[in-house]
Amino acid sequence: MPADHLTEDHALVEDHAVASAGCADLLTDSVWCGLRPAHLPVAEVEAWVRRPSSGAVVTFVGTARDHSDGRSGVTELVYEAYERYAIRQMTRVVDEARRRWPTLERSAVLHRTGSVPVGHDAVVVAVSSPHRDEAFPAAAYVIEAVKATAPIWKLERWAGGESWSDHCHCADRDALARFGLLGAGTVG
Repeated sequence: MPADHLTEDHALVEDHAVASAGCADLLTDSVWCGLRPAHLPVAEVEAWVRRPSSGAVVTFVGTARDHSDGRSGVTELVYEAYERYAIRQMTRVVDEARRRWPTLERSAVLHRTGSVPVGHDAVVVAVSSPHRDEAFPAAAYVIEAVKATAPIWKLERWAGGESWSDHCHCADRDALARFGLLGAGTVG
């Protein structure tokens, strides 16, 4: 995947030490963003964000659940992503979090693609900082902004049907503005 769509501060790399074979990630000393067609390395993500100076590590793991708004019996989620722009947008979200909470030390967001059975991990966000006062709101911002603005779509399957979720607002200028993500390089 070409890296020309990323900022000068970031480069898309194949990182065989922390990633599954075939997974392209953006990985710098302080930012790790990526998409995974299989298992998310939650323990590795948390270990990676942890620094000797970190007084706080906040990790959020979103899992596939057996129900949705007004629907029970969900059996599977299927995620599709516009990979090039999804990684770019995740990186923009993390950069904005680092601007808002400048004491963040390391930040990571990895999202599954493909089939995710109920009970399995779909997304992991982890941040570290010297204090929890920065880590908690930063982690919450990252998951909410990625969910609202990254071009990642979710198909919910249940016995008797399936439906695409309408939660991705990746080209919605209001959603981008709400998270402070309008400006040069905005997707959409």
